[in-house]
Amino acid sequence: MADNWRDGRRYLWPSAVIVPVLPFLSFGLVRQTGAGGWWWLTAVLVFAVIPIMDVLGGDDPGNPPEELTQALQDDRYYRWLTYLYLPLQFGGLVLGAWQWQAGGLDWVGRLGLLAAIGTVNGIAINTAHELGHKRESVERWLSKIALAPTAYGHFYVEHNRGHHTRVATFEDPASSRLGETFWRFWPRTVLGSLRSAWRLETSRFTVRGRSPWTPRNDVLNAWLMTAVLFAALVIAFGPGVLPFLAAQAVLGFSLLEVVNYLEHYGLARQRTATGRYEKVDPTHSWNSNRLTTNIFLYQLQRHSDHHANPTRRYQVLRSRDSSPQLPAGYATMIVVALVPPLWRRVMDPRVLAHYGGDLDRANVHPPTRARLAAGLVTGTR
Repeated sequence: MADNWRDGRRYLWPSAVIVPVLPFLSFGLVRQTGAGGWWWLTAVLVFAVIPIMDVLGGDDPGNPPEELTQALQDDRYYRWLTYLYLPLQFGGLVLGAWQWQAGGLDWVGRLGLLAAIGTVNGIAINTAHELGHKRESVERWLSKIALAPTAYGHFYVEHNRGHHTRVATFEDPASSRLGETFWRFWPRTVLGSLRSAWRLETSRFTVRGRSPWTPRNDVLNAWLMTAVLFAALVIAFGPGVLPFLAAQAVLGFSLLEVVNYLEHYGLARQRTATGRYEKVDPTHSWNSNRLTTNIFLYQLQRHSDHHANPTRRYQVLRSRDSSPQLPAGYATMIVVALVPPLWRRVMDPRVLAHYGGDLDRANVHPPTRARLAAGLVTGTR
C-alpha cells in the first residue's frame, strides 16, 4: 500500500499562500478601477468563499501510511511553502502602510485595507505556529519574524511551553471554557498569555542565576523585532502610519485568539488519583477534516495529532477517530464564535454530549454553571 500511495494534496498545498497574495491583487484592482472596496477581497475570500468551498469540498479524513511519515517530513517542498508565506506577508504590510499614508481611500476602503492586512498577518501566526514547533533553529527564528507584524512574539514562548503543558485545563489562558463567550475569553487569553510568557521566559534565566534582561530572552528579542519593524515603517511613511499598524496588529492577533477559542472549547483533562492532570489525548481538541480550510491553514484543524506530536509537520498530521468533531471548518466556526447566542446553540450541546451531560467533567466558565445546570434539568441550553 505504501508503495502506491501518493500525496493527493501535494499540488493543493500552495493554495496556502493565496491569502497573502490577495492584498497585491486588491491594490491592482483599486488602482485600475478607483473602487476602494476591492480591499475587502481578502476578508470575503477567507470568511465567505472558503466556508462555501468547505461545504462543497467536504471532508478528507485520509492519512498517509505511517511508514512514509519520515520521508514526507524530509521532503523540503512542504517546508518551503511555509517559508514563502513570510516575504508575501511583509510585502503586503509595506504595501498596506504605503496605501494608508498615500490616502485616496474612503472609510470603506480604509476598513477593507485594515481587514486585509490584519487577516494576512493573523493567518501568518498559524505559519509561525507551524515553524515554531520545529527543531531547526532557522525555523524557530522565522516563527518569531512572522509574529512581528502583530506584536505577538510572546506567543512563541507561551504556546510552546505554556499552552502545550496546560491545554484543556482551567489554568490555561488559551483554553476556552463552556459558557464563556469569545468576548469574555479575549481579554483573559490576551493578558493571561502575555503574563504567562513573561513568567516562563524570566524563570528560565532566574533559575540559572541570570538576569532576564538580555537579548537571549525570547520574549524580549521577539518584541524587539516588532519595535524595529514598526520604527522602520514610521521612518519610511511617517508617524501617521502608527494607527494602521496598531489596528492591523489587534485584528491579526484577535484572529489567532478566536481560533484558540474554538480549538478546546469546554474540553477538560481530568485529575488522576495522584492529583495530576491526565495525559493529553485526542479527546481534548476539537477537530475538523474539512479539506479546503485544512489546505489553507496547513492542517491546523488536525489539532489533536498536533498536541500529541508537536514537532510533526503539517503534511503528516493525522485524523483521529476519537477526536470530537466541529460541525464545520475553522473558517465557518470563526464567524459563528463572534455571535455568542449562535455559538452557544451550536457548541454547548456538543460539549455536554461529549461528556454525557456531566458538567463536572467539562471545563466550565464559573458564572454560567448554574444556567447550564438548569438547562440540563429542563432540557434547554
